[in-house]
Amino acid sequence: MVRRKKQFAVIGLGRLGSAMAATLADLGHDVIGVDANEEHVREMADVLTHAVQLDATDERALRAAGIQDVDVAVVSIGENIEASLLVVMQLKELGIPTIVAKAVTSLHGRILERLGVSRVIFPERDMAIRVAHSLVMTDVIDYIELSRDFSIVEIPAPPPFVGRTLRELELRPRLGLTIIAIKRKPATGGPEVTTVSPGGDERIQQNDVLVLLGDNAQIAKLDELLG
Repeated sequence: MVRRKKQFAVIGLGRLGSAMAATLADLGHDVIGVDANEEHVREMADVLTHAVQLDATDERALRAAGIQDVDVAVVSIGENIEASLLVVMQLKELGIPTIVAKAVTSLHGRILERLGVSRVIFPERDMAIRVAHSLVMTDVIDYIELSRDFSIVEIPAPPPFVGRTLRELELRPRLGLTIIAIKRKPATGGPEVTTVSPGGDERIQQNDVLVLLGDNAQIAKLDELLG
């Protein structure tokens, strides 16, 4: 299946916005970068399809830059909450189908949701949560909070798991955890292989990385449960 090239607009080319815009461009998509800061625009000029300096709260300026034609707009100017909200309102007026916006506070996030933003991201909060969990659960490689009730964690396969099948481990009935993927490096070398939704007969190997989905209360006790 050929993946359709999408058109993105990233408004706010600070650390988060520039990294996101560059990644989208590396993935082969068209990206328009927008910032009021001339230096930010200049730094991204050779990376993106188009980088433009303008006031993103000005609907006419957005139209002149072609923002109304993009599939997804990312608003990464969370530090200035008023500007963030005004830009989202302009994007809604332009009929952008998908809008992703950075929020810096819970109230900011709730207002963005009320405005109809497709997805609100809290980069600082999310990173803080990941780091905190990695400090408490020393074996955790990565941690993603899906909701107040469920999360996903990546852990190295514990020694007692190695050589046993998923059916033998009975993680779901015993611990309330589900292995949704296994990451494995082939013994012969080469790139890592990820098996999604592994079957019950899948046998855990040494150096596997397990991706677990579970209740937050159970995951919080992961070290104790696995011990």
